[in-house]
Amino acid sequence: MSNLNEVKNEYLHMLKDNIIPFWLNNGLDKKHSGYYTALDREGKLIDSDKSVWFQGRFAWVLSTLYADFEKNQQYLDAAKSGIDFLEKYCFDNEGDGRMFFRVTEDGKPIIKRLRYYYSETFCIIAMAAYSRASGDKSYIKKAADILNNIDRYKREGLLIPKINQKNRPAIAFGPPMIMLATVQELRKADPDNKDYYNKYIDNLISDMNLFLYEDKKAVLEQCNPDGSLQDTFEGRLLNPGHALEASWFILRESIERNHDENLKAIGLKIFDWMWEWGWDKEYGGIIQYMDVLGKPKSEYHHDMKFWWPQTEAAIASLYCYYFTKDNKYLEKHDAVKEYTKKFIDVKYGEWFGYLHRDGRISTDLKGNMYKGPFHIPRMYMKCADIIDAINSK
Repeated sequence: MSNLNEVKNEYLHMLKDNIIPFWLNNGLDKKHSGYYTALDREGKLIDSDKSVWFQGRFAWVLSTLYADFEKNQQYLDAAKSGIDFLEKYCFDNEGDGRMFFRVTEDGKPIIKRLRYYYSETFCIIAMAAYSRASGDKSYIKKAADILNNIDRYKREGLLIPKINQKNRPAIAFGPPMIMLATVQELRKADPDNKDYYNKYIDNLISDMNLFLYEDKKAVLEQCNPDGSLQDTFEGRLLNPGHALEASWFILRESIERNHDENLKAIGLKIFDWMWEWGWDKEYGGIIQYMDVLGKPKSEYHHDMKFWWPQTEAAIASLYCYYFTKDNKYLEKHDAVKEYTKKFIDVKYGEWFGYLHRDGRISTDLKGNMYKGPFHIPRMYMKCADIIDAINSK
C-alpha cells in the first residue's frame, strides 16, 4: 500500500506544478476577465465561449488554494477575475435575475438552463471561498442572497422540470447533493450562522436518504417522491461517480458534527454499495452508468471512463480510511490512483477527460463546457487535507 505522506507530496506537486499552471497559462482571459475552458491537448483555444459553471468552479479552486494552501498573489488575483466576470456578465439582470449556463467570451448570453440552478451553486461556493481568501465579508452576503434566491425559485415554481410532474412525479438526487456541498462551503466562510446552515443541511441529507435503494444496495439518480423505484430508463439509472461524491460529502459532514455516527454509517454504506456497482473489475476505473435492474443501459457512453468519477472515488476512499483505518479502503484508493495515470498527459500536462472502457483515449481535448479546472484540483486538495487529518488522528 502507498505511503500516505508520499501520496500527499505527489498530489500537491501535481496540483501546483502541473494542473494549476496549465490553466493559469492557457485559460485566463486577460481582456474580458474570467476563464476559458475549451482547450485542446496543448492548451490552445478551440471555442471561446465560457462555461458559467467554471467561472465559479475555478474561482473556488483558486480561492481555496490561496486560503488553505499557499498565499500566492497570482491565485488570489486570478480568483478575483472569475468573481468579477460572474458579477458583471453571468446574471440575467434584464430578465428574471437567474444565471446563465453559457456566455460568449465578452459575456453575451448564449444558453440559460431553466430547470437547473447549478450556475448559482458554483457562484455561491466561489464567493464563499473568495471571502475566506480575501477577507472581504461582503461576498458572504452576496452568496447568502443567491442561496435565498435558489430557495425562492423552488418555492415559486420557477424551475422547469425535465419530466412532466403530473404524468410522472419524480425527484432527482443531484439537487440535494449539490446543495449539500454548497451550503458546507458557505458555512465554512460564515461560521457565525452555523446553526442555520446545519439545519439546512439536515433537511438535505434527509432528502438524499430517499434515494438509497436497499433492495439492490444502490443509490438511485431518480425515483418516485416516496423513494420507490421507477422502472424506466431514468429511474433505473445509476451514476456511481455521483454517488461516491455524495458519500464523501456526508462523511465530511460527520466530521463537522463531531464525528456523528449516523452520518458516518450513511457515508460508508453509500461508498461500499457504489464502489461495487462502479468499479470495473476487468479494466479498472469507475464506470459511467449502470442499470439497477441489470437491464440494457440506455446511455451510449454508459461504459466509458470519465475523469471526474475517478477523482470522487479517490477522495471518498481516503475519507473511508480516515474513519475506519481499514486497509481495504486504502487499497481502493491505491487502485483508483493507479488508474488515474491513464488520464495524465505527461507531455503537455493536465488530464485527458474521456477514456473508452478499455482505457483508450476517446478525445485528447483538455477542456470543454463541462471539463475544466475543478474536479482534479479539488481531488488533490481534499486528499492532501484528509491525509493531514489521518496523520493527526
